[in-house]
Order: sequence, then C-alpha cells, then structure tokens
Amino acid sequence: MSIYINQEKLQFHLQTREASYVFQVLPSGYLVHLYYGKKLRDTDLSWLHVRTERASFSPNPVPEDRTISFDTLPVELPVYGTSDFRNPAIQLELENGSTVSEFTYTGHRLVKGKEALTGLPATYVESEDEADTLIIEMQDQVSGVKIELTYTAFTAFNAITRSMRIVNESANVVNVLRALSSSVDLPHADYELLQLSGAWTRERDIVRRPLASGLQGIESRRGSSSHQQNPFIALMTPGTDEDQGEVYGFSLVYSGSFTAQAEVDQFYTTRVSVGINPFEFSWKLEPQESFQTPETVMVYSATGLDGMSQSYHELYRERLARGQFRNAERPVLVNNWEATYFGFNADKIEQIARAGQKLGIELFVLDDGWFGHRDSDNSSLGDWIVDKNKLPQGLDDLANRVTGLDMQFGLWFEPEMISPDSELYRKHPDWCLHVPDRRRTEGRQQLVLDFSRQDVRDEIVRMLSDVLGSAPITYVKWDMNRNMTEVGSALLPADRQRETAHRYMLGLYEVMERIVTSFPHILFESCSGGGGRFDPGMLYYMPQAWTSDNTDAISRLRIQYGTSLVYPVSSMGSHISAVPNHQVNRITSLEIRGHVAMSGNFGYELDLTKFTDEENAVVKAQVELYKEIRSTVQYGTFRRLLSPFEGNETAWMFIAPDGGEVIVFYFRVLSEPNAPLQRLKLKGLDPNADYRLKGGSETFTGDALMYGGIAVGSESGDYLSEMFRFERV
Repeated sequence: MSIYINQEKLQFHLQTREASYVFQVLPSGYLVHLYYGKKLRDTDLSWLHVRTERASFSPNPVPEDRTISFDTLPVELPVYGTSDFRNPAIQLELENGSTVSEFTYTGHRLVKGKEALTGLPATYVESEDEADTLIIEMQDQVSGVKIELTYTAFTAFNAITRSMRIVNESANVVNVLRALSSSVDLPHADYELLQLSGAWTRERDIVRRPLASGLQGIESRRGSSSHQQNPFIALMTPGTDEDQGEVYGFSLVYSGSFTAQAEVDQFYTTRVSVGINPFEFSWKLEPQESFQTPETVMVYSATGLDGMSQSYHELYRERLARGQFRNAERPVLVNNWEATYFGFNADKIEQIARAGQKLGIELFVLDDGWFGHRDSDNSSLGDWIVDKNKLPQGLDDLANRVTGLDMQFGLWFEPEMISPDSELYRKHPDWCLHVPDRRRTEGRQQLVLDFSRQDVRDEIVRMLSDVLGSAPITYVKWDMNRNMTEVGSALLPADRQRETAHRYMLGLYEVMERIVTSFPHILFESCSGGGGRFDPGMLYYMPQAWTSDNTDAISRLRIQYGTSLVYPVSSMGSHISAVPNHQVNRITSLEIRGHVAMSGNFGYELDLTKFTDEENAVVKAQVELYKEIRSTVQYGTFRRLLSPFEGNETAWMFIAPDGGEVIVFYFRVLSEPNAPLQRLKLKGLDPNADYRLKGGSETFTGDALMYGGIAVGSESGDYLSEMFRFERV
C-alpha cells in the first residue's frame, strides 16, 4: 500500500520508496498541501498546517476565518480571482465571460494500480501491486465544472505522477484557458533551479541558478518540447551535487509547447507549476465533455542529483518505454546520411552495407533521399513512394540485398512534414498548418502537416504502413525537422483555432500508436533534428532517440551528460562520425569517438568504404567490444563521475544489473603541461567485493576503487579518452 488516508481528518499521505507527499481537506473544502520530502512514518501531519492571520492585502474568502487566504495557503489546486495572486493551475472562461472559479472537495476514490490516460502517453504498471492511484474530486458550485486530480504513488519505483481531468457537468460551454498538470507549493525559497537548455546541436546544457523573488522558469512556444528547453526542471537545496542535497524533479510527459515555472511570493514560499503552455492555448468544452492534461512525473531525492537520476532512469526505462525492445539489446548500426547525404544509389548503399558486415555491424539504416524525387531538402516530403531513379529495383530489392548480408535493414521517415514541391501538397494544399490569407512560412523548405485532421492522419498511416509492409524493415528513424508557424487548421471553426497545437499532439500520438502497434517487430527511434523532441512523451512510443545531430565527440560529452540527468542510457542514440566533424569541424581520434559513442546505443554515421586497413581494424575491435559490454551500458546502472560543465574532464561509469561488470570511461579535452596526477573515484560498487581489471591479473577492493580511485590522464595530448573494464571476482 502506498497511499494512506486518515478518514477522520481527510488527510492523504502518498508514499514512494523514498518520499512522502501529504495534503489535507480543510473544513472549508479547500485542499491544502502539508509536506513533500523524505519519507515519513507519521499518520497525522495536520500540525504542519500553520494557521496565521495576514494583513488586509491578503484577502479572506471565508469571512469568519481570517487565517484562510489563498494568497498564503499552500494549495493543491490554485485558481485565480478569489484571493490567490500567484500562478493558477487552471483558468476557465464561463458563458458570461467571467474567469473566476473556486473548487472545493466533493469526494475521492482510491484505485489499485494505474489507469492509462486517454489519448496521451503516460507511465504505467504491469501489476496492480506496483502503485496506488488517488483521484480527488472537486467542483465549482457556481459553474458546475468538475475536476479530478489524479495522483499515482509507485511502490516499486521512487516517483509520484500527477494529472488533471476537467469535466464540464454544466449545461453551458466552458472555455479552458489554462490547464496545468501539477502545482506544488513548497514552504520556502532557499533553492536553486536546474534546467536543461540549449539549441540545435547543443542540446540539454545544465543550467542552475538561485531562486529569486518573482517568476522564473522555462517554456516552449514552438509546438514541440524543443532543442531550446527540455520539459523538466528541478529545485535543489543550495550546494547540492551528485551525491548530497535535496532535489525535487518535475518531468512532463508531453511533446508539445509546455511551461515549467517556479514562483517565489512575498512570503518566500515557492510554487512550482508544470503543464501545457497556456500561451496561445484554449479548449472549448461542450456540456458533458472532458479535457485530460498530460502527467507530471515528480521525483524527490535526499541523495543529490544521482538519486534523482536513478529514479527517473529506472521508471522511464521500465514503465514508460514499451514493446519488445524495451529490455532488448539494441543493434550496432551504420547510417548513410553523413556518408552520402542525398547522393546515393542502390550499389553505393550495398557497398557501405558490405563494408559494415565485414566489421560486424548488425543494422544498415537508409536515411533521407530514397523517396519522391528528393535530391535535396526542397521537395517530396509527403510522397512516400520509392524513387526509382535511385533505387530502380525498388526498396524491397535493396532491403533484400542488405538482409542477404545477414544484416538488418532500417529506413528514415519524416511523416509529419510536407514539401510545397510534392504531389501530396499539389493535391491537398489545405493539409498543412496554415492561417487564411497569411504567408506559409517555410522551415527547411517544408511545412507541417495538420495532424489535428483525421483524414491527414489516416493517409499518413496508410502510406507508412504500405512502405513498412513492403520490405523486411526492422528499424525506423522518425524525424521532425521544423517547428510550428501559422498554427491553424482548415477544419476547425474560429472558436477552436487555439486548440490546433494540442490537437496536433494528440493526433501525432494517435498516429504513432497505430504504427508502432501494427509493426511491433520494428525498433523505432525518434528524432527531431536530433534532440529537438527528446522527451518522455516520445519515449512512450519509441524506446530510443537520436540524441543530437551533433556527432562531435567533445560536444557529445556535454549533450549526453546533460541528457542523463533525466533519461536512461537505453534511450540515447550515439554514433561515430567522420572527421573533420561535419558540425564543428573538429578532428578527434577514432578512440575517443568510440568511447563516447559506446556510452549509448552505438553506431556509425560515415562512409565505411573509405576506411584504411588500420581504421578497419580499430572499428572491428570497437564493434566486438561494444557487443560484449552493451547489456551493461544499455541496461546497467549509470553513474556520473566528472562533469564537463565544471572542468576540462568528464567521466562516467556503468555497473551491470548483477554487479558483475563495471565499465568506466574517462575523457580529457585539453592537455595541460606538467599537470598534477589525477585519481578517479568510482561509485556504487560493493565495498566488500574484489574487482579484477579485464585482461590483467591485478585485483582491487571495491572500497579502494571508490575511496582511493584509479589513476587517469597520465598520457599527454588533447582529446584523451581511457576505458577501464572491471569484473567482480
């Protein structure tokens, strides 16, 4: 049991493996937050609610009780207009034009397990014993609108999820102007805010700053979670590092425009708000209709950032990702994009595949340019028909050539886009997102298909299904290379146009669900110019993502390190590409490129036919090594050791699920003259066990490896990497 209810005081205590979350219904019917933090044993925490009377600038909605003001109350469902001047979680526009509402408790339900969210990705359970779900029912007595606050506490995992469902039980239309997934009021503001920010080819930099009075946070207005901001924030006690300090993580399972904010009020309390971005959003609710928000996954750690990351990794790997590839070892692949770009034919592809087969590579992926008349990025998106000029014998012939080499065959798609120069656009110019009488702004010479439309979704599913069923395809890279502009739909009436962006996301999730369930034997990898939609919503449908279009090993140190704060290594695609690197023009060795790429789902992004004999030998050894260690890398415990955001060195390690193997990678960017000797301390080992360095006879005790460390960085030269492989004796 993970949820305990004090029926007398209507107090609800949610417990995970390490945390408690407690709130209570006041006699007035308001839902007041009491505690979120380290797991507690107490059965009655009413005393945590401090009743105090504030000055007259904090109004009192209950005249006979001057200790109640929403301006000061820590509440579970904040609204605006009845004395709370902070960010609301919900805002409704009623038929009379007013936006004031007030929700009070009407009941609750306790459910074993966890139900799916209609039309939305979400975490799940495989047995009812893994979690308990509490649904709090609240109602605005004036409008008749009902709200269900849903909380799930996982017993097997250290996480609590929250979402909200709005039900219009009135006889009138209600417009939803704001519907956040979660709002949490914390009792002080002595925190640092951590976020994952960046840009295309520079995703998920770690940014941390102290909270200050007022509003601070992140958002996306791009129609996707974006390269610029990941849908995640954390609050940390000052001085928090990998191993110590309190951390509150908030991760939104959604792939569209979002907001994640922390507001510090005049009393130095903090409100954390997470959900769909209310900017340019509204939703018309007819009588008896409902609206479901995405879910927020909340993780509390008392053991620093590593504790938070371990909780997210475990939950997202085991109870967000789905399908037969969730726990399967991922194949070593080669992708032809940086090898050929659009300039290939069937013979060239076969040559690269043959070279890969000799090196032990298991999967060949045909990237952009195989369809329509696509010789550059200015045409043919939407025409998912094989280009017979490049592949005269068709896709099936090429796929059979590759599979005949005892390799798998994969394919690139960009299903959400349409080129103005395409047969689909000439036939259906109204099928893209657009606004009447306005310019249709192009990005990468393409427009965005209107996935809010059922006819568009059905046609895309039909075309993709025809292709995927036409050849022995076992891998798909699903790309998306621009954000939304002129967001409007030809089929929606004027009073529903601001629903378009969210309806698009619901439509995208529907298309993905239909495709991935129809082709369960295919490993799907999500991509959006690399990491532009690397979020939990995508992970629900596709168990891995192309982490970044930037394949430079040094850039990837920061990208993969930052990504690991929330996302498991099994979700990260990481490849070796040619040098000089195509994104930053840097030249690095095959060794460091290999060590960085082996720290994820491993592959190559170059022309294998151009390798020298010496390079072929190195690559063959890399592939053999990765096959030996990939179960540990992809499904072991990942620990960060040195941060690229704090110095010249980076290090991380992997521990096999059974603890029998330990893989350590150390990286140094620039060499320094006469540098001090460095020792790298490992983490998470059994202090009472002995570990042997692979290939040698020397053994080390676990406690010595953790508290004494191993010598690193003794060689000179820039862009140094070292790998250590231990086995437990």
